[in-house]
Amino acid sequence: MAPAARAKKKGAKSRTPEPRKKQKQLDAQRLPKQDLLDDSDGPSEELEAQCRLDEEQGADSGSEISSDGDDPLADDFLQGSDKEGTDFDSDKDESDIEEKSRALDEEKAREEEEAGAELQLNIKEESDEFRLPTKEEIEEAAQRPPDLPNLQQRIKDIVRVLSKFKSLRQEGATRKDYISQLKLDLGSYYGYNEFLIGVLVEMFPVVELMELIEAFEKPRPICLRTNTLKTRRRDLADVLLNRGVNLDPLSKWSKVGLVVYDSQVPIGATPEYMAGYYMLQSANSFLPVMALAPQEKERIVDMAAAPGGKTTYIAALMKNRIIFANEMKVPRLKSLTANLHRMGVTNTIACNYDGRELPKILGNSVDRVLLDAPCSGTGVISKDESVKSSKSSLDIQQSAHLQKQLILAAIDLVDASSKSGGYIVYSTCSIMIPENEAVIDYALKKRDVKLVPCGLDFGRPGFIRFREHRFHPSLEKTRRFYPHVHNMDGFFVAKLKKMSNSKRSPPSDEAEMPEQDSGLTDNTNQHNNGEGEESQQQSKEVSTREKESRKGSKSERKSRIGSRTESKSKRGFQRENGGLNSYNPENGEGKLPSIGRKRKKRNYRSREEISEARENKRKALREKKSEKNNSGS
Repeated sequence: MAPAARAKKKGAKSRTPEPRKKQKQLDAQRLPKQDLLDDSDGPSEELEAQCRLDEEQGADSGSEISSDGDDPLADDFLQGSDKEGTDFDSDKDESDIEEKSRALDEEKAREEEEAGAELQLNIKEESDEFRLPTKEEIEEAAQRPPDLPNLQQRIKDIVRVLSKFKSLRQEGATRKDYISQLKLDLGSYYGYNEFLIGVLVEMFPVVELMELIEAFEKPRPICLRTNTLKTRRRDLADVLLNRGVNLDPLSKWSKVGLVVYDSQVPIGATPEYMAGYYMLQSANSFLPVMALAPQEKERIVDMAAAPGGKTTYIAALMKNRIIFANEMKVPRLKSLTANLHRMGVTNTIACNYDGRELPKILGNSVDRVLLDAPCSGTGVISKDESVKSSKSSLDIQQSAHLQKQLILAAIDLVDASSKSGGYIVYSTCSIMIPENEAVIDYALKKRDVKLVPCGLDFGRPGFIRFREHRFHPSLEKTRRFYPHVHNMDGFFVAKLKKMSNSKRSPPSDEAEMPEQDSGLTDNTNQHNNGEGEESQQQSKEVSTREKESRKGSKSERKSRIGSRTESKSKRGFQRENGGLNSYNPENGEGKLPSIGRKRKKRNYRSREEISEARENKRKALREKKSEKNNSGS
């Protein structure tokens, strides 16, 4: 075996130079051609060089192949086998690609089939009729702990049915049945009392109601307000970013607000906060100050100022002009004064008065008033979840009563003749209609004011009508803000312009009282026809005397205009009525003159007192008659 191997090696060595010689001969044959092409352009030369390199590489590869075998036949056989192998490999690759494509097609078809089945299942579920629970089922569920997944699914089903009520409703079930069940489920699942969830269901469609309730369950983003008295928003943002605070500008409508996503340091204890560069303030607190739009060299009153976020914002816009910051509760004055000092606010007067008494102290000498009235807090449930179960209709009525008194006092503070002012901004963190639209409608009736646009480009308009209530059409200019729409706490803003300093006198009850009294006398006379004519005559005399005395009191009011007119009116009244001698107390004829003295305002008796007095007189008359009859017999 060894000699044969050596012979093969020698044969291979002897055969290796042949291709080189052939290559030299080919090069020699190309030389004349190359000489002829020397005069041609550069690109042809490059092509020739490229061709030469390709041929050299082919020759080298051929030499290597020829060196592997003993004879040319073997080389041809080996070359043929290589071609067959490459063809086999290519066929194998094509079959693999076909298998993969088939697998992909099968997987795609399977996915489409599953999607169709799921769609049919969803359609079937939607088409299935939802059945309301019976009274027995509700009573059984009330005895057990609440099944939260079941409640959540039932709430979704009821909302789905109410959104397509005609096609999905249960036979014999009314919309009222579904809504009553929805109230019960929402109250037990989210923790609302019956009153509050009932009001929310009346105010919003069911789909929007669910969005609102879900938004109340999530906290609102933390916001900062840059103190422009000390820094700029860009500089403050750079400093806080270096401290590890992730923040962005609040929105296009605010030039001083920043929203904080997360922070590596406590945002309320940074050196910048202590230095008064910013104020932790919710986004909705910016809105009333922006609506107020205070100008320099104006007198501003903030009727409920604590803890001072809005007051310091007003001071920054006015560049430290005169502001009256009032707060009724003494404990809250500490936070107010502390924030005023920290934010570098000067020329601000902090006072402690009842807001309803401020017109007696300041008069109507103010240009603008901001009234962020105390309210039920139904718009900030995300901050205080106790509102869900603690508020009742009585609380809403009490808040509305106080708000009506405060807004009248705020209007009385403003000077209508102010060149740049005469505006009142009313705001609450409540979404209840009695605390918002009803209060503004009351102010429009009681004072000479009108609603003007708030200057805010977003927000929903206020209610003009709600159930049986009808409000002034200009209430469309008010603005409402909701957490599920604007990503801020529920809020209400209204801006009023005072037209004159005169007060619209409320309808006096004096004209109604005689009618009521006469109605009472008529009813009593009809009821007691058989009790004698003397009691009827006596009651008529009492009513005529009361009417005459009221007429005299009216003339008294008119006579107090001036001293001269007062004397003239007294003389004319005495001449017309014949003076004091014209009145005969025995028969009750004539009129009582109401001149020559100042009479105190008469306190009219109630209906019960009047009827009781009449009954006592009738009893006395009956006793006299019985005594006369007894003495005659």
